[in-house]
Amino acid sequence: MKKRTIVIIGGAGHLGQVFVRSLTTTCIVYVFDIIQKDAWSKIDPGQTNFIHSNISDSVSLQDSIQRVHADRGHIDCVINTSYPRTADYGKEALTISLEDFNQNITIHLGGYFNVMQKFIQYFMEQGVGNIINVASIQGIAAPKFSHYNDTDMTSPIEYSAAKSAIIAMTRYFAKYLKGKNIRVNCVSPGGILAGQPSSFLKSYKASCLNKGMLDAEDVLGAVKFLISHESRFINGQNIIVDDGWSL
Repeated sequence: MKKRTIVIIGGAGHLGQVFVRSLTTTCIVYVFDIIQKDAWSKIDPGQTNFIHSNISDSVSLQDSIQRVHADRGHIDCVINTSYPRTADYGKEALTISLEDFNQNITIHLGGYFNVMQKFIQYFMEQGVGNIINVASIQGIAAPKFSHYNDTDMTSPIEYSAAKSAIIAMTRYFAKYLKGKNIRVNCVSPGGILAGQPSSFLKSYKASCLNKGMLDAEDVLGAVKFLISHESRFINGQNIIVDDGWSL
């Protein structure tokens, strides 16, 4: 992977930051994120290449891709870790309004579509490319609702809908691009530790095989594998990293 040019969408997020820190040791990494550059500087005061970009805005995204191309002349891989959502995100399925549901689907699923479309167009001109989407176990199975008992947490229906569709679009584009030398794959992590209450963690772990909730670093191996030459014939796949939650 040495000296490959990698774009990480949503690099300021929980998973994104871990991916950035690890991949900058071997790759040239560009971070696309909706936060401003001064906010990113507080997260990473180092030399990571940061570009303020909005994946819901085709012009913004296209301009960001061209800036990387102007710097490097090529892009080897894009990893989309973004998790866009509205301020009202996270309501129960029977209380969320249709408008809020539609808006979350638009910015989350629509944003992922925009990233895939724009990078595919770039990679087709380049003659080679690699797209890695980050979906979720909620995209392959229904939530285990009992895990949320006695907590203020919920599993938003729009999240499951978007992540399921991202996996479907991954397969769609992989097949659509037959013969184009462009790979499109997906990684679906299990739950990631982020200060969840102990009752939830206990219930969640009971559905897993060993660790339970994962650290963001636990997803790195699958991502690095999909970047690497060793995975060159893996295409249209969804790699699940969930400590057996989905069994």
